[in-house]
Amino acid sequence: MVKIILKKGRDESLKRFHPWVFSGAIAQIQGNPAEGDLVAVHDYEGRPLGVGHYQIGSIAVRILSFSGDPQSPGFWTDAIRAASNARSAIGLPSPDTTCFRLVHGEGDGLPGLIIDWYDGVCVMQAHSVGIFRAKQRICEALKEVFGDKLKAVYDKSSGTAPFKAGLELIDGYMYKSHGFDGTESTVLENGNSFLVNWVEGQKTGFFLDQRDNRFLVGKYARGRRVLNLFCYTGGFSVYALKGGAEHVDSVDSSAKAISLVDRNIAINGFSSRHDSFCCDAIDYLGKCEEFKYNLIIVDPPAFAKHRGVLKNALRAYQRLNATAISKVAPGGLVFTFSCSQVVDKTAFAELVFSAAAQTGRNVRILDRLCQGGDHPVNIYHPEGEYLKGLLLYVE
Repeated sequence: MVKIILKKGRDESLKRFHPWVFSGAIAQIQGNPAEGDLVAVHDYEGRPLGVGHYQIGSIAVRILSFSGDPQSPGFWTDAIRAASNARSAIGLPSPDTTCFRLVHGEGDGLPGLIIDWYDGVCVMQAHSVGIFRAKQRICEALKEVFGDKLKAVYDKSSGTAPFKAGLELIDGYMYKSHGFDGTESTVLENGNSFLVNWVEGQKTGFFLDQRDNRFLVGKYARGRRVLNLFCYTGGFSVYALKGGAEHVDSVDSSAKAISLVDRNIAINGFSSRHDSFCCDAIDYLGKCEEFKYNLIIVDPPAFAKHRGVLKNALRAYQRLNATAISKVAPGGLVFTFSCSQVVDKTAFAELVFSAAAQTGRNVRILDRLCQGGDHPVNIYHPEGEYLKGLLLYVE
């Protein structure tokens, strides 16, 4: 195994179990590793610190183990079983929730790996070359851990693995149980039914990280006129309607998403109190009647995927939130979110403060929101807290 020696004094973060080694911290590479190879990281005096996947970029190594051997036969089985045990500790799965995130990258000590569970179908995404090359071992581990409960394993890494690495990035099934045949499944989340298409849908098919926040929307929706912007497949809309909303309008620019919204609303029996609009969400909000809605959900896609566009993203978030705060009816609620990892919760709160000040309305924060417990944050890797949100009360 290739050895990577760190510069003197650049090993402190690894000694605190942070899983990233930045290229600028490296003093010497003893060998010629290919992207995705396992490498052993040592401090300046040659003491071992951990083993991880080598990659080209500012993050040169993502540590898989600080003490064990990722090449050992039971490594992946033990890691996936540990992730499953963490979900069991918070009651997942349950009779009324059959979908959740099973593996959340660094949050589960497995940088670069995402696995979502949809009632026995595991949808996997590799975000690094090393994870992509290990995917067959990961599949075998899933079969060993879940046995007959596992219906299928679908690899959906074409949009996440580094495309310049020369990998054969073709999505497809790695495993199907006898008799399984499908690209779509109906799952339950807090008793609500949702159609999930992991082949054609965004990400793995459903945004599982908003489960707790959707529940909160349902709690506050009774009697309200609700606008769900960037609605995707209508998760917030279904919860709002089940919670007793007077009416819900769902807006998304994707025709495929809107089609699934309508189907999800229908299978839950709420079509009479719902309308959907396939159009630009920002345009819709700007043109809609003032005070028409007294609950608005603002859950846009990531405006900033890297720091080079951070300033522009912050301005876009601020304009969007200012418009939502100005449009909501007096006594109304605004649920606003950012899933951009490079926009931390402090920066997000500040831009929402600025947006509120711009409108001149009195605004209170009722709650601070984040991702669900099945998207854990490694305590040594605070960067994993990517989803942040605020619940606002607007006078």
